[in-house]
Amino acid sequence: MFKNFFGKCLVTFLSLLLLIPVFTNHKATANSLPQNEMRAVWISSVSNIDMKAGMSQAQYTQWAQSTLDKLKAANFNTVIFQVKPLNDALYPSKLAPWSSYITGKKQGTNPGFDPLQIMLDEAHKRGLELHAWVNPYRVTMPSHALLDLAADNVARKNPSWVVKYGKQYYLNPGLPEVQNYLLSTIEELVSNYDIDAVHMDDYFYPYKIKGETFPDQQTFKKYGSSFKKIEDWRRDNVNQLVKKVYASIKAIKPHVQYGISPFGIWRNKGQDSTGSNTNGMSNYDDIYADTRQWIKDGSIDYIAPQIYWSRNHKAANYSVLLDWWGREVQTYAKDHPVNLYIGMADYKVGNDADPAWNNKTELISQAIANRANKNAQGQMHFSLRSINNNAFGYASYLNQQLYNTKALTPTIYWKGSAIPLCPTDVKLSKESSGMKLTITDKNSTQPRKYVIYRFDGTKEGSYEDVKNIVDVVYNTQGNTVYVDTTANNSKVYTYGIKSISATGVESKTAFVLKDGSPYQHQ
Repeated sequence: MFKNFFGKCLVTFLSLLLLIPVFTNHKATANSLPQNEMRAVWISSVSNIDMKAGMSQAQYTQWAQSTLDKLKAANFNTVIFQVKPLNDALYPSKLAPWSSYITGKKQGTNPGFDPLQIMLDEAHKRGLELHAWVNPYRVTMPSHALLDLAADNVARKNPSWVVKYGKQYYLNPGLPEVQNYLLSTIEELVSNYDIDAVHMDDYFYPYKIKGETFPDQQTFKKYGSSFKKIEDWRRDNVNQLVKKVYASIKAIKPHVQYGISPFGIWRNKGQDSTGSNTNGMSNYDDIYADTRQWIKDGSIDYIAPQIYWSRNHKAANYSVLLDWWGREVQTYAKDHPVNLYIGMADYKVGNDADPAWNNKTELISQAIANRANKNAQGQMHFSLRSINNNAFGYASYLNQQLYNTKALTPTIYWKGSAIPLCPTDVKLSKESSGMKLTITDKNSTQPRKYVIYRFDGTKEGSYEDVKNIVDVVYNTQGNTVYVDTTANNSKVYTYGIKSISATGVESKTAFVLKDGSPYQHQ
């Protein structure tokens, strides 16, 4: 048996300022490292980019666990898991068939387990957020025919909802029935799963195909009478969907975030004087996504433009676009705060015609620029496969140079700025696997997570020094157990446990455990 000689648990209450606190995601730290920073990885299931098909439940669970263990060890804090790659689902749904990308068999084949629930449970066990990534309009990939779809796919059941453009099929964004259906799929997802966010990427109206016209002219005649131009109507269709999705999410679970990762250019300066000094395809003109309007409206919680070019690229320069997006978010922040993250092109490292990507430091330098930009609050990396492949050792370098400490995810304090109370009690015991903290929380308003700080010796250190963050753990209904496996048995520690609200706000006070003697065997 183990005997511990730790004294009474002490709860310290820091003096609360009488002034109303000013929240920011750019909290100053003792060593200039970010306390809050988005460090996310996209896990893409479409075409089995990052997840192989045909795994059993045991194999899939083991893959999820090992994947998340590696990401946690590299100090990532969020995974963006693609759960609706097409008009399908990687979870049991009454509205969409099983995705073929989980079984490798015909769409609609039940794998016998719930991939989303397993990934969600394993992510939260490790203190990682899970953002559920959905693609709204895409029905097929170019290699698929409609007959490849499950018989109960709404595209098969409602062929009038479907349009073909190029070699792919899409749900028609201009149909009210389509919008209602898409909203119902989001509502089902948010209602049934304890996800941290709903995430969409850049696929709204499809990318333009030279010589082809998107076949929605008849729909425009029927529903677009209040618009002079079909392009404006298309943009409004997307805007309305974004607004409605946001409202639906917040009506069900206000803390669940809604984020979008669009193509990196809103409009070029040559098209609009307020656009970026670039010369490339644009969201507004080519895929009818008025991404800036979402910031103006506050109809998203975060935006993560995919700035997939180098700092030397002439037509679409990374630095130019980082500054442009930063200014846009800052301009509208007073009325509608939106968190800005940057989509990073990990997949281009060592694999692009632009020679800048043959240097492992290009992506790291971009992340350093993000950190220096007062408006950007982190990055999202595409994708898991590239991180695992680690071309030129770039991912290892990223961890060594930038992700060498923990970081909390950014807050959405404007959706709830109440400061949570620290837990009501914490017990510490010695286990063979490490220091076990049993967190009891009887507060009427429960936090979503706890952040565990650890200080050497018998005194509290700085809660603003991220090097003192040991881990983040999700609250499990007021009785939460965490084992600090990194603790050195021969050392004396002081632990401080703070609460984190559903909107990411950290408690002012910490429950502090002080131990004046090392743990000893007896």
